[in-house]
Amino acid sequence: MRRRRLAALVALAAVIAAGLLVHKALPGSTATDVAGDALYAVAAFTGLVLLFPRAPRFALAGAAALWCVGVELLQLTGVPLALAERVPPVALLLGTGFDARDLVVYVCAVAVAVAVDIAVSRLLPRGTTRTGVGAPG
Repeated sequence: MRRRRLAALVALAAVIAAGLLVHKALPGSTATDVAGDALYAVAAFTGLVLLFPRAPRFALAGAAALWCVGVELLQLTGVPLALAERVPPVALLLGTGFDARDLVVYVCAVAVAVAVDIAVSRLLPRGTTRTGVGAPG
């Protein structure tokens, strides 16, 4: 599990860096909005993998998707916008305005993140025992 957690940490750092790049350096457009939403969902999934590396990946995927959808629906209340006006970085975590398209982007991005997680887990070598021999199964 140590390797999975390390892979998740590296991936999360890369996703956050990419998200900040999209947010700060690229001009605002539909494409950058979708990219930012996708990166947000991948960060949610990857963060959960980092925190709970032994949890079933589909449970983590469901939790990440629920978090993203919940945050998007919270935006309908105006609370995230009000908080972001007082503390601007809150907008990066909670957003500011509801967009139904984001719901689709979140679910699709989490599905892609799960597929990548499966592929990476097949590439990572299994843990070793104290004798240095690969652990069974």
